[in-house]
Amino acid sequence: MSDYVTVSTKVRRRLKEEAERLGVRISEVLRRALEEEVKRRKLEELEKKLGELGEALDRIDIDRVVKSIREDREGR
Repeated sequence: MSDYVTVSTKVRRRLKEEAERLGVRISEVLRRALEEEVKRRKLEELEKKLGELGEALDRIDIDRVVKSIREDREGR
């Protein structure tokens, strides 16, 4: 089974004809554009998650964490 699938779209006839006249490889352009858009959206998603993580980290009381670690070490 192939890792590839066929995706189709409609464009104005005039645009397709002009692209062909100019030697544009339509499938290559569409593939590259889709890859770039997916990459951009994945980065946006990651930035959002990092922002949420940063907010969670900001709520951590560092002094409390340090105190807890010291108490744990002293208890051994």
